[in-house]
Parts: sequence; C-alpha cells; structure tokens
Amino acid sequence: MGRYIVKRILYSVWILLGIMVVTFILFRVSAGDPTAVLLGKNPTAADVEVMRDSMGCDKPLFFGMWRITELYPAADFTGGRTEIPGIELKDVELEKAAGQDGLRLGAGTAAFKRQFVNKESKNRIVLSGSGRFLVAGQEVELTSGGTAIELADAPDELTVTGLDTDCVLVRAGFERPNRAWYDSQALDSLKELVTFSSKFPYVSFFNFGNTLLTHESIRGKLWRGMVPSLMIMLPIFFGELLLGIVLAMISCAFQDRILDRAIVVLSVAGMSVSYLVLIILGQWFLAYYLNLFPVWGWDSPRCLALPVIIGIVSGTGGGVRFYRTVFLDEIRREYIRTAAAKGAAPTRVYGIHLLRNALVPIITRASTELPFLFTGSLLLESFFGIPGLGYEGVNALNSSDLSMLKALVLLGAILFIVINLVTDVAYAWVDPRVRVDRE
Repeated sequence: MGRYIVKRILYSVWILLGIMVVTFILFRVSAGDPTAVLLGKNPTAADVEVMRDSMGCDKPLFFGMWRITELYPAADFTGGRTEIPGIELKDVELEKAAGQDGLRLGAGTAAFKRQFVNKESKNRIVLSGSGRFLVAGQEVELTSGGTAIELADAPDELTVTGLDTDCVLVRAGFERPNRAWYDSQALDSLKELVTFSSKFPYVSFFNFGNTLLTHESIRGKLWRGMVPSLMIMLPIFFGELLLGIVLAMISCAFQDRILDRAIVVLSVAGMSVSYLVLIILGQWFLAYYLNLFPVWGWDSPRCLALPVIIGIVSGTGGGVRFYRTVFLDEIRREYIRTAAAKGAAPTRVYGIHLLRNALVPIITRASTELPFLFTGSLLLESFFGIPGLGYEGVNALNSSDLSMLKALVLLGAILFIVINLVTDVAYAWVDPRVRVDRE
C-alpha cells in the first residue's frame, strides 16, 4: 500500500504540472495583458510599466534576457494602421503609406517619442519588415521574423528611416534587460505553488500573491472563503448521501410497487428541475412569501438552512437513481438470497450485506462531489450572499481578477488529485478483493 501511495503521489506531481501548463496558457497567454482592465482608459505609459513590472507580465513566457517596456510606443502597422499615438510619420505619402502587409515607409521616417524617463542603461528595439533601414545610427536589414537593435541611450525621439523606396515596416516593439534568463512568467507560475527560501521553514506553498483589484492576500481569502463553503456544502453532501441511500434502499425493498414507483417519479422530477429554478422558487415562496428563512445574508445559522435544503433537494434525485441501480444489481446476487433464506432480518440484509458490497460505486460517486465541498457552489453562494469560494469566484470573474481565478482553478485541481488518491485507497479498505498495489 505504501509503495502504491508513493507511486501515485509521483504521478500526481506530473498531473499537477500538466494542469499548471494549461492554466498558464489560459491565464497568461490567452488572457493577454491585464493592465488594460486594472488601469482603465488612457493610462500613462509609466503607470503601465510599473504595473507590468509588479505583476511580472512583461517578462518572457519561458526564458529570455529581455522583457517588454513602454519606453517608446509599440507599433503594429498591419491592416492599414497609420495613426498611432506617440509615433510621427515624416516624409511619407500617407495615402499610399498603408498596405495590408505593413507601412510602406519608402525613404520616409517613423519617429517614436519617448514616453517617460529611462531607468535602464540600455534597451533595444525589435523591428520586423523588409528593406534597409537606418535605426539610431545603425544600418540594418529587416526580416519578417524580427531584427533586434540595441540602443546605447534613449533619445527623446527615436527615428527609423527607410533607405530604399520599397522599405516596409510591419511591427516595432521595445524591450529592456531582464534580471536573469530564467526569470520568466512560467517560473512565476511555478513559484505560486512552491517557493524555497534560505530562512525557516525554507519552503512555502500556495503563494498566489495578491488580488488584482483589492490587493488582498489570495491565500488569506481562500482560507476565509473555505469556511463558509464547508458550512454550507458539508450538510448538503451528507444530506444527499444519507437521504439518497435510504430512499434507494426503500425503493429496492418495495420494488415494482407503488412506493417504488413514487420514489422513482419524484427522483426523475427532481433531476429535471433546474437548480436555478429551485433557488428562485425557494427564495420567493419559503423566504419571501412564508418568511421562514432569510433571503440574503450571512448573519446567523438560519441563513444556511434554505441553501442547504435547496442543495439537498436538487442533488437527492440523481443520487437515488444511481444508488437504486447499484442496489438492484447487488440484490439479485446469491449472497443476498442466502442471507434472506437463513432468516436474517431485513435491516441486516440491507444495512450490512447489501450496503457493504455496494460501497465501491457509492464511494466513486461521493468522491466526485468532495472537491466542491471546499470550492463551494457558485449559484447558491451568489444568490444567497454567502462569502464562500464560489461567491469569490463569481466576483473574480465579474471583475476580471485573473489571479484569484487561477488560484481557484489550481485549488480545485489539487483537491481532485488528492481525493482521487484517497478514493483508491478507500476501495481497498472497504473491499479486500481490491488490490491497489498490484502491478
């Protein structure tokens, strides 16, 4: 068993690294630059530079000696763009300047205005296009893949002059030195999970930093949000589990009778009604019309009662259908008939023999719901104002707080990995026929 657990932990490390790659692509590459959302409209270049530096989104994705800078305005001349703030075109026939492949500069000049005082000793400009150009006193031949030219200083106006009549300028970007070749966005994502230091305790985990908007500690918000989520999801989990098993056993005991058919009909009806409909109906009828529960808030234990009831009602139908199928499959086996023939009481037949041999599929179903105990319910917490992780996730989504969303995704992934391992070990515990350590 110990060997199996160690092996699964090693496998889980690779799975977690794969999840990190996916989240890195989603939240770093695909999501783009978050500074536009955080700084609002028309931010200054200096503010963008400081924000990007603090968030690390100006670093290279995986490795490199240069990072993006806003010292001069970046330019993309594809699609006929000619008017870019901070860039002045000189001696260019504007009506003929724009082409689909870039800016047909000819022998004209593109002047880039410096946007703030330079703090670095050197910078560089990366140009893509075709033809010969004069850049900061250096003659270069541009290629479509990009040509980098290091700048000894940062003049107030940096000029790029075409030396041929057919010179085409496609893109221009500016970069400043990176602290180290390995200092990258990918490394920052890895440090969010585990960070090593020279001081005790020498290693720390889940350093997700601060939220983008309120600058609160994400790890602190996760701990605070986990408590309300557990307080609402634990009763729902155990209520669904116990009520589903009991109703499924009653349905099996009265198979093909009126009680069995009634339980099946109610279960299917419960599965068919939308979760959202149950929430709205419960808030209107039970909370507002009958005034039995609070509609909104997190002031007293009474605030938990209605969300728990709705969660149990919504999830019990599917549980009853699943457990009934499992029990019907087991109840036809020889050991059940033998126990009944020997005169065993129905409570012993159903409560011990039947339930014990049906524990493996029951554990499988329960394990899929366990991670949501910690991450909470998006709909319940949002509609009832419960400050759990589901509520925090909705707020982070509405405010484009990518740091908080990424932390919630990684937390959910870690919970699934851990619970899958615990589930496999539980199989061997409840059923000796299961050998988890078998090669």
